[in-house]
Amino acid sequence: MTRTRILDACCGSRMFWYDRDNKYTVYQDNRELDTTLCDGRKLEITPGFFGDFRKMIYADNYFDLVVFDPPHLVRAGKTSWLAQKYGVLDENWKADIKAGFAECFRVLRPFGTLVFKWNTEQIPFSEVIKLAPEQPLFGDKRVNTRWVVFCKGARASDRATD
Repeated sequence: MTRTRILDACCGSRMFWYDRDNKYTVYQDNRELDTTLCDGRKLEITPGFFGDFRKMIYADNYFDLVVFDPPHLVRAGKTSWLAQKYGVLDENWKADIKAGFAECFRVLRPFGTLVFKWNTEQIPFSEVIKLAPEQPLFGDKRVNTRWVVFCKGARASDRATD
């Protein structure tokens, strides 16, 4: 049996995955959906595991790699294609994202990698990144989308003692 080593904590429709059924990955989301969008495209959200990124059941230090791509919208109609495709946060979004970061780091093994994706259309990246318990190592920005990479425990202050 193959050990899962990767967690996609809010997989949605697995849009950016090249292999949407990677055997080493747990695809988790708190919603399921099978619909056709207004432009005729099919949208399927079929997590392998139904779960909430704010409170996950996985053991501490279990995964080598965690992908955290949470909903980034606070204003979207409940049945809009944006809400269906990306999910929607509520007024507690800061607490939710902070809890999500904490859980992602908890289940990530020491020196494991966390990849975080955020779209800045409605909430600035500068507000969101402050909610992370560690500073990212590096990242990229393409139009309104930010990608950043963390390494659990690889803070600059740790290097002085290694």
